[in-house]
Amino acid sequence: MEFERRRGNHSHLSIAPLVDVVFLLLLFFMLTSHFIQEPAIKIRLPDSTTAEPIKEISRTITITKNGEIYFMDKRVDLKNLRVTLQGSPPEGEKRFLRIKADQEVDVGLLVSVIDEVRLAGVKTFSIVTERI
Repeated sequence: MEFERRRGNHSHLSIAPLVDVVFLLLLFFMLTSHFIQEPAIKIRLPDSTTAEPIKEISRTITITKNGEIYFMDKRVDLKNLRVTLQGSPPEGEKRFLRIKADQEVDVGLLVSVIDEVRLAGVKTFSIVTERI
């Protein structure tokens, strides 16, 4: 008497598509994380050999080569800059401010902005440059 062998139902789960999806998600997040930080205001920062990378997001004043002044991506006149800075609450206890000026900006305008920042009561600020 001959018995038929039962063939076991072996169901295999292929993880290759799962690995593909994980790598695609990883690639997507790595590529899109670089596009998040910079605002839409176009400036060319001056070069510096001693520049340090930015460690945290803080309040920012941007000066374009046309002499336009932006505070946190909103256009501000030089006359109203002090009032705007005094009216904006600092993040936590930090009153730190970054000044990003195009390398073609008139030095007199930059000094005027620094004066307004100091008169607004901001004691700690930095001028942002790019490391070469």
